[in-house]
Amino acid sequence: MRPLKLFLIAIVFFIPASAHAFTSDEEANIGIYEEAGPSVVNIVSTTVSYDFFYNPVPSTGSGSGVIIDRSGNIVTNYHVVEGARSLDVTLFDGSKFAADVVGVDPGDDIALIRVKAPQARLKPIPMGDSSSLKVGQKALAIGNPFGLDKTLTTGIVSSLGRTMRATNGRLIRGIIQTDAAINPGNSGGPLLDSAGKMIGVNTAIFSPVGGSIGIGFAIPVNTVKKVLPQLLDRGYVSRTWLGITGQNIDRADAELLGLSSGGVLIADIYRGSPAEKAKLKGATGNVRLGNLVIASGGDLIIAINGKAVSSMDEFNDYMDSFEAGQTITLKVIRDGKPVTVKARIEEMPKGN
Repeated sequence: MRPLKLFLIAIVFFIPASAHAFTSDEEANIGIYEEAGPSVVNIVSTTVSYDFFYNPVPSTGSGSGVIIDRSGNIVTNYHVVEGARSLDVTLFDGSKFAADVVGVDPGDDIALIRVKAPQARLKPIPMGDSSSLKVGQKALAIGNPFGLDKTLTTGIVSSLGRTMRATNGRLIRGIIQTDAAINPGNSGGPLLDSAGKMIGVNTAIFSPVGGSIGIGFAIPVNTVKKVLPQLLDRGYVSRTWLGITGQNIDRADAELLGLSSGGVLIADIYRGSPAEKAKLKGATGNVRLGNLVIASGGDLIIAINGKAVSSMDEFNDYMDSFEAGQTITLKVIRDGKPVTVKARIEEMPKGN
């Protein structure tokens, strides 16, 4: 019986691989990878720091990006290109090109870079619609995790409407959560639906171990489509501002500070800002409440145009809904008394 068993095993071992029948799901994955893969690039950024003797010390990082047109424009994350002295892009076919930054949007963690490459080598990704996503639908990620280029992972849309904080402190809303494996290096690569269309830009993971545990996040493609025209036209995204830094004051803090309401306490006011022109009042000192140090003496914003304000995130959301040149009405508590202040908001200076 032993020779017969060995003979049967040998027969199975030498069955040609081409005879294997893929499942319909496998065929779909293969098709999406072959179609969308050439739109994904590897990005290596070089930054420079200085040692104790002020000698330059270059360091490199890697991420992913996705080609959006035949002009060489590539979408990636802002944190992939932040502080970069140089950017090198490797296309799917292995060809390498230097890239320039076209525009950045730190508030949405989006950046636009450009390479001068032959159009024949540039394959734009088709963009989908993130407003119609459903939890449970298929999701695929292509990128370069840990520098391992041309990597495909699959999963589902795990949740919608998440929020995360950008590097400049602003909240990014509408974030897509997925369990498709995303790791360092995947940042800036596309999250795709079952039709191979980009539904998001992979940007972050939640992980206590530094690698994927099935909780990844992507910026919705509709956010990308919204900011792209401004990045192409002016290199940044125009937002309105009042020109303050604020501190959240909840009801418990308000009671300890002797205030009648919670809101946003103005800690500081930028020189020449709409807030300064409207004669709003910034903090004059600090108060320690347990382990917290809270600004004190400034105006407490409790409402904008009649809508209650309870946090800086809420305040920023209101600012994003206005246009430069618009006059808004702020209700503030000043020296224990309610005061109404009108301010004409302006476009946020570049870099803020």
